[in-house]
Amino acid sequence: QVQLVESGGGLVQTGGSLKLSCAASGRAFSNSVMGWFRQAPGKEREFVASINWSYGTDYADSVKGRFTVSRDKAKNLVYLQMNSLRPEDTAVYYCAATQSWDPVCGSRLSEYYYWGQGTQVTVSS
Repeated sequence: QVQLVESGGGLVQTGGSLKLSCAASGRAFSNSVMGWFRQAPGKEREFVASINWSYGTDYADSVKGRFTVSRDKAKNLVYLQMNSLRPEDTAVYYCAATQSWDPVCGSRLSEYYYWGQGTQVTVSS
């Protein structure tokens, strides 16, 4: 059974940092694009960051320079280091994976086949 399990969310003050982790299991994901998305209350789910098989990355403009996505293929882990957090970063953060190899770091929800249950990140002002 394929599973993506996020962890590391929590409550942090403005300007603080959090590191999210995503543990993937049930199949190999080394060639998949791994993405992070988020959804704030009353808003649509939006792209945050992604990383492909050759460690190429892409970021939403709103997080560039503050967030860093990385992966450990040997351990099937994906990380999202979040620095200089702002109240507008408050959301449920989801890990996602494409079903097969893709050379492009996708930013569209439709490109991702597997999804985690999400982890809450709350940034207080």
